[in-house]
Amino acid sequence: MAMEAKANAVSFDAVVIGAGVAGLHQLYRLRGLGLKVICIDSAPGVGGTWYWNRYPGARFDSEGFIYQYFFSEDLFRDWSWSEKFPGQPEIERWMNYVADRLDLRKDIKLSTTVESAHFDEETERWTIATDRGDVIDTQFVVACTGPLSAPLTDLFPDQSTFKGQIYHTGRWPEAPVDFAGKRVAVIGNGSTGIQVIQTIAREVKSLKVFARTPQYVLPMKNPKYSAEDVVAYKARFRELAEVTPKTFAGFHYDFHETPWADLTAEQRREVYEANWRDGSLRLWLASFPDLFTVEEANKEISDFVREKMRERIDDPTLREALIPKSYGFGTRRVPLESGYLETYLRDNVELISIRDNPITKIKPDGIELADGRFYEVDIIILATGFDGATGALKKIDIRGRGGRSLRDEWNQDLRTTMGLQVYGYPNLFTPGAPLAPGAAFCNIPTCLQQQVEWISNCIKYMRDNGKAVIEPTKEKQDEWVAHHDEAANGTLIVKTDSWYMGTNVRGKPRRLVSYVGGAGVYNDMCIDIAKNGYAGFALS
Repeated sequence: MAMEAKANAVSFDAVVIGAGVAGLHQLYRLRGLGLKVICIDSAPGVGGTWYWNRYPGARFDSEGFIYQYFFSEDLFRDWSWSEKFPGQPEIERWMNYVADRLDLRKDIKLSTTVESAHFDEETERWTIATDRGDVIDTQFVVACTGPLSAPLTDLFPDQSTFKGQIYHTGRWPEAPVDFAGKRVAVIGNGSTGIQVIQTIAREVKSLKVFARTPQYVLPMKNPKYSAEDVVAYKARFRELAEVTPKTFAGFHYDFHETPWADLTAEQRREVYEANWRDGSLRLWLASFPDLFTVEEANKEISDFVREKMRERIDDPTLREALIPKSYGFGTRRVPLESGYLETYLRDNVELISIRDNPITKIKPDGIELADGRFYEVDIIILATGFDGATGALKKIDIRGRGGRSLRDEWNQDLRTTMGLQVYGYPNLFTPGAPLAPGAAFCNIPTCLQQQVEWISNCIKYMRDNGKAVIEPTKEKQDEWVAHHDEAANGTLIVKTDSWYMGTNVRGKPRRLVSYVGGAGVYNDMCIDIAKNGYAGFALS
């Protein structure tokens, strides 16, 4: 950074990067401490993930009444969801409601991308540069960039030659896309792909789904809320605020209290059926923790889900293509769906397996596979996922002590201290970063809210005690990474290739991106660190 540019820098106490669930809350908290704060986001509107992910069918798969902020009962009570799992338009309206209700917009700068953040060891402050030419001098940087906000877009040879439209679900345009009479290809059948596929099939002339890995799916039950339903869930505010931070995955439910092996097969079946009937993620996150650690338990639950899926698919060929066999239920992200399996029974829908016959090229008028088969299409939808937990931070040129590069370090080895900070990068906080539950295994508002509150309390502690800089020690980070790996390696998740393990990104170090010891356990550990004067973190 040139001296002249730094001399003209605007000074802040803190810069928050991202105006999504974590960023809005972080701005509110730091402003409440009396800090001069600016929040910067590349989108033209607030909402983070819920601004960009406006593809057809996008919706919560956490119940709306827990996808909430619990720091304000008034904020909670004065917003009413229309259904159990609301869709993107309603979610985006909620995010705007939060920004307006808390009067946050005056401190948010939109349509602006942070390009670099460099730590100056002499001043012990950060210099932020944006694509709009802004230069900002700040004591603290809180990177609320989101765990799923760096879409994998440029994936196929000659993709730029395609003459039709290409859309990534994670960067969907605001203007509606007209599918009428169009030949459409969807590449990818994870959670996002499933929502798109089941939604647009009835609109398009033809739909080709290029899928690599079959998915276990759970049917979503999404009732509309009556006025009485809304009153009922709002009356649970204190219960929900108390319970969600203590559960394994930040939901309002938790695992069955009796160990899997202590029940008979018939009793376990009753648990599976009850969770299945709920039409939520309960079977994954509220059946038995043995699902993640005991091969026999995982096989039994996987067989149960396969049985339920087979009941909906009469076609033997489709059964073979749609029902997973090579990995266990719950070791990959589990999607909720509404008629997804039945979509493939439509005459205008074709499932094309690309596991052993991958896409080799995008031509001007379609998609070519390795065996030479070619499919003409008008629109390509990339439901190809994200560089989970790391991608958004790696897009920023972040330089710490001695000019060390976070991007370069994470390309070699994925390390953080509890997903809160990284050794060598003082006063940089990273809610949603790798090796914390919020990177994948948590209801996002629950875990990001907890991290934001920890960060805010930490900064208050520093100001109250005359401290200017905080950074985890190398020993603390090494200790956390070892603990994280021990917890991960005790599960079946590490045996399955998925974005959880970083295997969807070429060259990404293989490590479970999310702490799997449980959100409640993690929360308790964070509280203990704060109570002990931020033990393991060097303050000066």
